[in-house]
Amino acid sequence: MNQKFQLKGLQGFMFGKIKFYEKKSNDVSIEFENGRASVDIITPSIINFFSPLYTERRASKAVENLKRMPGKITVDFIDGQVLVYTEKLKVSITDNFMVDIFDLNGKRICSDYRGEDKPFVRRGNDDDGNIAAEEGHQLEEERKSQKIKILKQLNPGSYFYGLGDRTGHLNKLGYHYKMWNTDNPNPHVESFETMYKSIPFFVALEKKTAYGIFFDNSYETVFDFGKENSNYYSFSAVDGNLDYYFIYGPSAKEVIFGYTLLTGTTPLPQLWTLGYQQSRWSYAPEKRLQEIANNFRKKDIPCDVLYLDIDYMDGYRVFTWDQQKFPNHEKMLDRLKGQGYKIVTIIDPGVKKDKGYSIYDQGLKNNYFATDRDGIPYVNRVWPGKALYPDFSNQAVRHWWAENQKILVNHGVAGVWNDMNEPASFDGPLPDDVQFNNDGRLTDHREIHNVYGHYMSKATYEGIKTATNKRPFVITRASYAGTQKYATVWTGDNQSLWEHLRMSLPMLMNLGISGFAFCGTDVGGFGFDCTPELLSRWVQVGAFTALFRNHSSASMRDQEPWAFDEKTESINRKYIKLRYRLLPYFYDIMHDEETTGLPMIRPLLLDYQNDENVYGINDEFMSGSNILVAPVVEQGKTARMVYLPKGNRWIDYWTKAVFDGGQYIVKNAPLDVCPIYVKEGGIIPMYPAQNYVGEKKISQLTLDIYPFTGKGESCYEHYQDDGESFDYRSGSYNLYDFILKRSGNLIEINISKTREAYGEKYQSFKFIINGIKPLEFLVDGQTGKIENDDDQFSFTVSNTAKKIDLKF
Repeated sequence: MNQKFQLKGLQGFMFGKIKFYEKKSNDVSIEFENGRASVDIITPSIINFFSPLYTERRASKAVENLKRMPGKITVDFIDGQVLVYTEKLKVSITDNFMVDIFDLNGKRICSDYRGEDKPFVRRGNDDDGNIAAEEGHQLEEERKSQKIKILKQLNPGSYFYGLGDRTGHLNKLGYHYKMWNTDNPNPHVESFETMYKSIPFFVALEKKTAYGIFFDNSYETVFDFGKENSNYYSFSAVDGNLDYYFIYGPSAKEVIFGYTLLTGTTPLPQLWTLGYQQSRWSYAPEKRLQEIANNFRKKDIPCDVLYLDIDYMDGYRVFTWDQQKFPNHEKMLDRLKGQGYKIVTIIDPGVKKDKGYSIYDQGLKNNYFATDRDGIPYVNRVWPGKALYPDFSNQAVRHWWAENQKILVNHGVAGVWNDMNEPASFDGPLPDDVQFNNDGRLTDHREIHNVYGHYMSKATYEGIKTATNKRPFVITRASYAGTQKYATVWTGDNQSLWEHLRMSLPMLMNLGISGFAFCGTDVGGFGFDCTPELLSRWVQVGAFTALFRNHSSASMRDQEPWAFDEKTESINRKYIKLRYRLLPYFYDIMHDEETTGLPMIRPLLLDYQNDENVYGINDEFMSGSNILVAPVVEQGKTARMVYLPKGNRWIDYWTKAVFDGGQYIVKNAPLDVCPIYVKEGGIIPMYPAQNYVGEKKISQLTLDIYPFTGKGESCYEHYQDDGESFDYRSGSYNLYDFILKRSGNLIEINISKTREAYGEKYQSFKFIINGIKPLEFLVDGQTGKIENDDDQFSFTVSNTAKKIDLKF
């Protein structure tokens, strides 16, 4: 049967036949023999399918402040079908709430599966041969626990992406995952079904047409993409409502735009958060932290952020400082700020059970902690020992937690790192019946577990925003759909293993597809001992990911850029400095993302959906729309095969050699070379290298130009603001458009300022022209001077220049 759920105590209940329907505004309500459902038109391309199997409709934990733009809707009833037409789609609903979705040309996009949910046979290996294998037992128990299960037709040639940072390959066809936030310290491998995050959203791609499904259910959910049976894929939940959104493309970019329209985009971060970040468990005492800070400056390696892990606290009590290790932390923070550093401190949710400790006393007095069924605060054990868990599902608790952020930021802390918020617990998992307030509607741990870290991040974000009036920097390990509005994420406690470097690429790309534009990994690996070669290759990846943080564990060997040898240090310096030169390009990506939802690190299929060769590429990615990165992720390799997508020519960043798209090439890649290619016609804004963001006043913008080899035209929009405040939301920013044209032996560059509302304007523009030797150069009709710098031809113009002509 297609949909299985528990309704009024009946297992395997079916909706039955359609009795009647009613259209109210953008919502179509359908009464079945045995239940109710609704089809809610959010936009012509986004449709919500809902049935109140658990409770009546309530506020989503992921979808906030939703603005519906349904457009024109028509509804009809023909041959037993309720037919809903939007300006983009035709939806057919038949008996038992069976759903089929078509485009307006009648092409079937997505259909419910009509057959029985019947897993593959799994044979045992006992003497009689009639006992299922262990995995079969586990899957059968899982199936029995699912009260809601939706089956969709799985057609040949289908691809699936998303679900956050699941292990395995980019394409999730054949995989099976659970959404249940889990702190598992074992080395993550491809077979891991649970991770730290629960992002129940995926993008499907079939015959070059994309759509997405967001299953907005915070209980434990399961996604199976043909592992159970190759005739269908499914998503299911142990409880809650039937509540999912269908999001039509037909491009994957449009699907991501639609999903982030529902759940929110990542806010534009402060510019310094895109700089290099250094962390370890732990930089303590103060002398060790200062040593690290001094070494970066002494060794000419840029760095903006240093982290303090749990050992900065007094007995692991949150919002406290260890006065032995950090006797005057305010003075220390001020001194480090003078060196250009921003300090980020860790905060775990577990509050130490300790009478006289103010955070514990306040929480106990105001009933701010999760309880057992008798209303007694629930106690487990984490780093401080016996600890209680704030009930972040309660708005009053979130407000209290937000207020506590002032304890940190008023002393000079620049950002907060939320960890252990799955929530983790040392004495076994939290029982299912631990009670939560859920903003006035009592519920249990089963419903809140996956959104616990989400709510913690929301409280942290709001607290820092109120205290500083700047864009908050919050980093979280656990999250749910929509957490991208409040925090950046990383992939958790990885290991210093080549397999983890390889696997990090599809993990990050799928996080980006899932709305998390600001994401990264622990560069070099958290556990195990890193090697010089591994760190050298990993920093080449980190330089192109939004969160660029090196982090390692206690008892592991040192992992800072200088911890190995001069060659490794030099490679780290090279790519960290490259990162700082590319900061305006990355900042432009994050600015655009706030509108489009498109991440910094993205799979090739987002920009080249018509090229089926890119659908399964795991080890290359686009950084924005102009730069393709093909890192080396295998030990000992000094060359690799690179696929260059159809539709463009590509320029090797290092050699300036030009290649046609739609082909594989072999790129020599000695240890200090990461293969990087720029799209023909690409314009890359750059800053001078600096030790930290804000060290230098940027009065000149450099434009790295990769001209067309034949006739062509491209445009690049560059964004500029103060890099830290929310003033840009009231219009305080500048926009510059650069248009590049080539015809014959003439290149034309047009400069226009489409918005000038921020006072710090560039005084000049420097253009670097790659691949050609200009013979003459005119600025607004006047002859200019061409410079020759390291075999690159460049020139500088004032900020009033409007038109540049190059003859060659």
